[in-house]
Amino acid sequence: MTSRERWTVYPLLFLAIGLALRAVAVPPDTLSAGVLEAGRIICGEIVVTGTDGTKIVHVGRVKGGGGGRIEVNDSVGIEAIAIGIDPEARNGTVEFFDEKGRKIGRLGPGGPGARTPGGSPPVKN
Repeated sequence: MTSRERWTVYPLLFLAIGLALRAVAVPPDTLSAGVLEAGRIICGEIVVTGTDGTKIVHVGRVKGGGGGRIEVNDSVGIEAIAIGIDPEARNGTVEFFDEKGRKIGRLGPGGPGARTPGGSPPVKN
């Protein structure tokens, strides 16, 4: 083999070996495990589903930006309680929902018995 042939064949050989090993060394985008133990997890969203795929708990950002929110659903996937930022008012709240997913109450600024910083009841719009 001449020197010129080596300069062609060996780089191609190493490229082929590198590409073959990359498929094994780089993990896929999805990780499946029975148990995951970690000191710290950084992610954009956490979704807990039932065995039938129903979304039970959702932890993530408020729709349209803003802060974080934890939504807990019942066994059929209808929202039951939400803790975090109210999507409309951007205040920290705890919201309660009926069996059809309609908001029936909330705790937080502007809720029942809430007071503004000046001490007067909140203004109703």
